[in-house]
Amino acid sequence: MNEETNFTALDRQFGAFVERLHGSPAPDLRHAAMLVSRRRAEGHICVPVEDLPAPVRASKVVAAPGEFAPLVLDGRRLYLRRYWEYEQQLARGIRKRAAGRSPARTTKIGDRQQLAATNAATRNFFVITGAPGTGKTHSVLTILALLEQQPGAAELKIALAAPTGKAAARLTESLRTAVKPHEATTIHRLLGTIPDSPYFRHNAERPLTANVVIVDEASMIDLALMAKLFAAVPLTSRLILLGDRDQLASVEAGNVLADICAAAETAPAGSALRDSVVELNQNYRFAEGAGIYTLSSAVNKGHADAAVVALKREHDAEISWRSTPSTADLSRALRDPILNGFPPYIEAKSPADALAALQRFRVLCAVRQGPFGVENLNSLAEEILADAGLLVPRAGWYHGQPVMITRNDHNLALFNGDTGIILRDGESHDELRAFFISAEGKLRRFLPSRLPIHETAFALTVHKSQGSEFDRLLLVLPEKDSPVLTRELLYTAITRARSSAEIWCNEEIFRAAVGRRTVRHSGLRDALSASVPTPK
Repeated sequence: MNEETNFTALDRQFGAFVERLHGSPAPDLRHAAMLVSRRRAEGHICVPVEDLPAPVRASKVVAAPGEFAPLVLDGRRLYLRRYWEYEQQLARGIRKRAAGRSPARTTKIGDRQQLAATNAATRNFFVITGAPGTGKTHSVLTILALLEQQPGAAELKIALAAPTGKAAARLTESLRTAVKPHEATTIHRLLGTIPDSPYFRHNAERPLTANVVIVDEASMIDLALMAKLFAAVPLTSRLILLGDRDQLASVEAGNVLADICAAAETAPAGSALRDSVVELNQNYRFAEGAGIYTLSSAVNKGHADAAVVALKREHDAEISWRSTPSTADLSRALRDPILNGFPPYIEAKSPADALAALQRFRVLCAVRQGPFGVENLNSLAEEILADAGLLVPRAGWYHGQPVMITRNDHNLALFNGDTGIILRDGESHDELRAFFISAEGKLRRFLPSRLPIHETAFALTVHKSQGSEFDRLLLVLPEKDSPVLTRELLYTAITRARSSAEIWCNEEIFRAAVGRRTVRHSGLRDALSASVPTPK
């Protein structure tokens, strides 16, 4: 428990607060509280403890499950109380839902997609996981079609949502061919945000009225938000989650989708939890043996040798590689990719066309600071485009500036991760306006000065790229190894590409990343292992 770490001022304040509640000096207790706070900020739900000192265990501020105190010791895991409660609430919700089943017509199932869709349409809880291109969106279309065929379909209220506005807009667009097209929204808007509050208008006491709730990009949902979503959906309604379990975990604490899928894998055959998860394995977007498929599969399996072979394969139409350029050569190396990738959106004739063109190319990176971080890459992209006469960057905002929202503004319905463009607006005397596509697929315009906190977005971190796809991308890895370079980060980055990916990295850095898994401590898998009866 005597781990050394870089505690923040907030961690230290929490440790001091817990020590004051204890009533006497307790350095071990203070350290334990600071560590739980720090690990939560790093994405962990709890801290595994093997040697928690007896005085800490005996403290009145360290509770057993069912007791009330700021910290909870559950077996060999130490939690912040709020996160222990989130985990327990979610586990109970999943177990109850998995045990329930809604009446529906049965059909003869011919393939895995149909199996997934049929089960999802007949169960109160279901998860469809798979890589991009395995047919998750097609499964949603099938689910909607099956629901429309069921008795009482006219009374069904179906809600579709995703964690970010851009993911919701993509889901809406992909469902245009449905018999009755549905519009997706963000989870926050679905639940009803309350300004300056962590709570939502819809909860267990005031649940959603939807009979069916389908949520895409579920890997991006953290524990707290997932627990609140489950609380707001009535047990009699169906809740269907779609996502890729192998992608990066959520930015906030937890790795919920991966934990649910892992718990289902180890559940007994025929159990309700096991039967509530289907993984789609056949890829319809990328041919087996094609560059993106081969590389992403090797990375995902942790096969470093095979991944390096796929990375360096010559004359591959989908994957190209070069070693990371030196800091001195970085701007020169970026020139061709930037000038080949970004001009189409700058030269577009309308805001809608510009926003669509921006999705055709993007630069991704792993870190924020340093020469290979998002801040420097954005500055270099601006310089390259300005030198070519395509942009005139200036302090504040400028025509052609891509921006990404980094803090939610519920009043404007602009959320962390939403991407837009600053353009001269012909309808406003050529004054600058910020254009975004709403979750419902509609063009929105704002005064730039009204935007919540945002940043230039020629380059994005891989985390910020989740929920997006680009025709082509350039992935730039730093020249030095870092704990943030993981298998999941590489896999997520590569699978953002629809057509091709150019990757700049040094082989030893790439190998290290393939071998490094993201680890997030939680007790959700164990909590889900409690017996769940088979649905009747």
